[in-house]
Amino acid sequence: MMRTGQTTSAAAEMYENFFIPALFGEWPPKLVDRLALEPGMRAVDVACGTGILTVEMAGAVNPGGEVVGIDLNPRMLNIARRKVPGIDWREAPAERLPLPDSAFDAVFCQFGLMFFEDRRTSLSEMWRVLAPGGRICVAVWDALEKTPGYASVTAHVADMFGEQFAEPLRLPYSLGDPALVRAEFTEAGIEECVVERADGRARFESVRSWMETEIRGWSLSRSITDARFDELVERVSTDLAEFTETDGTVEFDHGALVATATLTPAAS
Repeated sequence: MMRTGQTTSAAAEMYENFFIPALFGEWPPKLVDRLALEPGMRAVDVACGTGILTVEMAGAVNPGGEVVGIDLNPRMLNIARRKVPGIDWREAPAERLPLPDSAFDAVFCQFGLMFFEDRRTSLSEMWRVLAPGGRICVAVWDALEKTPGYASVTAHVADMFGEQFAEPLRLPYSLGDPALVRAEFTEAGIEECVVERADGRARFESVRSWMETEIRGWSLSRSITDARFDELVERVSTDLAEFTETDGTVEFDHGALVATATLTPAAS
């Protein structure tokens, strides 16, 4: 799914078992509905990760359809193949899709664009493989300031450990402005792009379990002491008290920007 992070088998499993139910699980039906997939269609999922969206796409286009899931990370794809061996999973960068021109009715990219080395080339590649009349759907996270949980965590990590540790937390929200998304599409040669905000929610069992995975298990790994970790948990817990249930579950807004465009058939 992304260029940095998720590079080990353990990290890929963490993504599958923790972050998909917490952040990504609600989005595949929403995105598939955007392009109204039907049986017999051909569709590709770029930066498919462990395949949560790809599987939803396959359910919509079958019988008779075709789905390809593409990701740069072989460990993500290993999990995807293990879950659903019947899908065409391919290892490749988004900047060089191993697909023919004008071959697909729909191209999706769910929360991957922010991490690509060359976003505009990646979008151009997605556009290239679309058949006339085909549609593209790209989702990115909305702005960090509209995401209370991650805004809190990022601010406290920056304050306690420095900006170099906070920057990876900011990166997923780096396209959280419709104007930025439109600019990327325009530079890629996709002129008629519609960008809409879509509501979503993040859900974690507790602030502590979330920080164990997000910070101790991921962003700061082994470089955080128990005392500093406890301080971070306390700070974030205080900030998010209004979003926390009596059982400790924490849930907050975590919306997206969804960009769609249609490749208009050339006039005869």
